[in-house]
Amino acid sequence: MATLVAPPQHSPVEDAEALYKACKGWGTDEKGIISILGHRTAEQRQQIRIAYQDLHQEDLVKRLESELSGDFEKAVYRWILEPADRDAVLAHVAIKKLSPDYHVIIEIACVRSPEELLAVRRAYQARYKRSLEEDVAAHTTGDFRKLLVALVSAFRYAGGEINERLAKSEADILHDAIKDKALNHDEIIRILSTRSKAQLMATFNRYRDEHNTSITKNLFGEGDQNNEFPAALRTTIRCINNSNKYFEKVIRNAIKRLGTDEDALTRVIITRAEKDLKEIKEIYYNRNSVSLDHVVAKDTSGDYKAFLLTLLGKED
Repeated sequence: MATLVAPPQHSPVEDAEALYKACKGWGTDEKGIISILGHRTAEQRQQIRIAYQDLHQEDLVKRLESELSGDFEKAVYRWILEPADRDAVLAHVAIKKLSPDYHVIIEIACVRSPEELLAVRRAYQARYKRSLEEDVAAHTTGDFRKLLVALVSAFRYAGGEINERLAKSEADILHDAIKDKALNHDEIIRILSTRSKAQLMATFNRYRDEHNTSITKNLFGEGDQNNEFPAALRTTIRCINNSNKYFEKVIRNAIKRLGTDEDALTRVIITRAEKDLKEIKEIYYNRNSVSLDHVVAKDTSGDYKAFLLTLLGKED
């Protein structure tokens, strides 16, 4: 369930006018911006952007970029974008890093629905005049390139039907490849990038039942644990098998580092606040015996903290 608290009815014109006033003059009213944008759905936010453009012949996103700064600006910017466009931006930033952040690419490819991923690919082309697939291919090599290009190019079947015989067969294929340390085997990439999520979950369950361990633990036990390709395979499987547990771990790692990883923390909160952040919060509490709200309040500050806590559903 979502943590976002938004009114069922709102006036895009009134919201646009309030945001204009919040940005007008010498000082910016950050609390006013949070009180509006932190309580509006994706559809409502797009209506506000349209109303703002009509009223003031100005792009609200660019105005906010000029008024805000730091982690707060980055969070608001990514929040106000249409979800597919936001994912396109997240993917582009991840790809363009000196060492591409494959976690973000895998999240987008494996957590989003087939239709959502298709929308991201279209948004990426519209924004950057190149395909997501070609940019992923241009900034990766070898096994990473094979895996990531296959994942972002996928259009999986979204239904819930499963074939138990196929699950057993492909669980055996995966087990043999791991046992033989052939993690770059084409069959592993084919299975992970083409099968439906329901079918893959059946395969992972069969793997656990037949071999008394999860496939991710087996992957972790093979070879050098610092090897990035097995880690990418584990991320792929975790995103498909239980994305909420995966996101809890992303948040936990972001917060427990020496210095909070604000990019990772922001990414999870803004992309899941309208989806399943309530479940992620519950998993976090059960795993760490402390609420995510409390930890975010402790590890962040200022308007950035206030905005994240608003998206987490914490009321004043």
